[in-house]
Order: sequence, then structure tokens, then C-alpha cells
Amino acid sequence: MNVMKIDLYTDWLDTVKEIFRGSGYPLPEEMDDRDVAMSYFLQTAQSEADAALQLEANQERLATVQKLIGDHFETVILPDIRSRTAYTGDHFVFKWVYNQGEHVVEQHSMYRIPL
Repeated sequence: MNVMKIDLYTDWLDTVKEIFRGSGYPLPEEMDDRDVAMSYFLQTAQSEADAALQLEANQERLATVQKLIGDHFETVILPDIRSRTAYTGDHFVFKWVYNQGEHVVEQHSMYRIPL
């Protein structure tokens, strides 16, 4: 039985927090998820309304990617992981990462899905 863990939006939020920490302007620990995301999008948005639209679009996009991975894991992704990597286990942890572009990486096999 395969066990899969995936929460792409939380991974994205954790990256945003790390970006702010690394810039010397860490976000308050008690800040909720929406405020973290708004802080990120307000950096480049022309208005708060524009930032809110970007936030919603990003949430929807990551939810769609996560659903696609879940829906196609057994039929497409798992066989591809098995054929491209040496990983034979049954635990899969998918993480959103930014490394020369957006990717979803399965941590045990290092299988990478570019977005």
C-alpha cells in the first residue's frame, strides 16, 4: 500500500517565510497563512485587490497541481518514478520547491516534476 504526503500550498508558504527571513525582514511567527501570502504578493502588486487576486490564483493553481498528482499517481507518476529512479519504497513525500523554476519533488526518490 502506497502512502503519499503532499501539501504544496504549505510548502509554498514555508518558502515565502524563508525568503522574508533571508531578506532580513522576517514575518511575525503568529502571522496567519493569508497574511503571509498577501505580504508576498504585495511586494509586486499594484494594489491590495491585485495582490488578493494573485493569492487566489496561486492557491487555485497549487490545488490543481496537487489534485492532478493525486489523481494520476498510481497510473502515471508511480510508474514513471519506478522507471526513472531506483526508489522501490511505498512512502512518497511531494514538496513544492523553487530551484531555477518551480518544481514538485518527491523527496525519497528525488523525482522532479517541473511546473
